[in-house]
Amino acid sequence: MQIIGDAQRGAPRHDDRRSVITIGAYDGVHLGHRAVIAQVRERALELGCASVVVTFDRHPASVVRPESAPKLLTDLDQKLELLEATGIDAVYIVRFDEDRATESPAAFIERALVGDLRAREVIVGEDFHFGHKRSGNVALLAQVGETHDFVVSPIRLIARPDGVAEPVSSTAIRRALAGGQVEVAANLLGRNYEVRGVVVHGDERGRQIGFPTANVEVPSAQCLPADGVYAGTARLADGSAHRCAINLGRRPTFFEHADHSLLEVHLLDFSGDLYGQRVQVSFTKFLRSERKFDGLDALKSQLALDIAAARAALD
Repeated sequence: MQIIGDAQRGAPRHDDRRSVITIGAYDGVHLGHRAVIAQVRERALELGCASVVVTFDRHPASVVRPESAPKLLTDLDQKLELLEATGIDAVYIVRFDEDRATESPAAFIERALVGDLRAREVIVGEDFHFGHKRSGNVALLAQVGETHDFVVSPIRLIARPDGVAEPVSSTAIRRALAGGQVEVAANLLGRNYEVRGVVVHGDERGRQIGFPTANVEVPSAQCLPADGVYAGTARLADGSAHRCAINLGRRPTFFEHADHSLLEVHLLDFSGDLYGQRVQVSFTKFLRSERKFDGLDALKSQLALDIAAARAALD
């Protein structure tokens, strides 16, 4: 997969074919995104074109309305990994900043789709909006396409596989995560939800009470599930995957008012030094809500039950 378009991360385009293109934030690269990409690839093959995803180096809302921007389901690196797995030929990364936020839809089309990518066909959702103040839409794309010799194919978003009357969307996935419904999120993503971070030093209480944990520092822009205890998997820097019990929360047994939630991961049947490693933590099953315990003995008893429950869920 070629990465093109962005002066810092990418490279100039060397493919002289015209392109079949889709455009979007593609946060999560969920089932709906992959269905669109599959159509892009199919049409590109039919037309002898390159298949291209146009996306952004950050969520546009983080620039346009940072106070209410959604938390990310994937950072840029993970998004590119997931896009590469779809078999797409190229990803065109728009470096989204204040200048891009004020760019008119027509200017974006002419600069990126026509000038850089030589669009032959653009495939987007029927409710697609883009450009300054989201003033561009499918009708405008089609109008400009008549001048620049490309067609626009609006498509309906795919329905949720669980029968809920709404399309698969990043918003629906965030809502499921906010309720601790990691299995629902997995059904919409087509995989377990994953976060990434570096193992940092904590207060080592887990080690002191016989349940050592890796304290994973996750970027603040990343979407986290609801506080609670989960079963999941941790993938280490060496590529090895380990079953784990995950505690995400503010540790009310020790702190009356913690500033933020911590992600602590207990790897089953593992011993070793993980400090400084970048790990990938995926959530398989919600086990229980976080709660305050009456002393260390009660907490230790519950942790033993949590680990047993995690084993059972992952078996």
